[in-house]
Amino acid sequence: MTTKSKGTYQITGWDEKPYSEKKGQAKLTAAHVTNTFSGDIEGEGKAEYLMAYPSETYATFVGLQQVVGSVKGRKGSFVLEVHGTFANGQAKADWTVVPESGTEELQGIKGEGGFVSTSDGGVDLTLDYTI
Repeated sequence: MTTKSKGTYQITGWDEKPYSEKKGQAKLTAAHVTNTFSGDIEGEGKAEYLMAYPSETYATFVGLQQVVGSVKGRKGSFVLEVHGTFANGQAKADWTVVPESGTEELQGIKGEGGFVSTSDGGVDLTLDYTI
């Protein structure tokens, strides 16, 4: 049976550095991001994103985020594979739990969901999962 979870996270750290900036080409960057989760998911997240900026107003990104804490009271950690975009001032992404990445009471977690950034700098998220 699939359990639906909702919550938010706040970005608590962002360190982004370009690794390719050539005139006439999309700028490529790598970002190390830290987050604090609240709601059905409680804990800390550490993410590594690769980003492409084909213009000043649009980016696409892929990455992995490790979440350490709890999901609806079950403690452990898991990794999310993330694919998203940034456009019109808003980040949106879909994510999937990396198979076999769950630990402790989250061992065997499978699921998917995503997030949408909010105007206050936070992020609304969902994760539909089974354990």
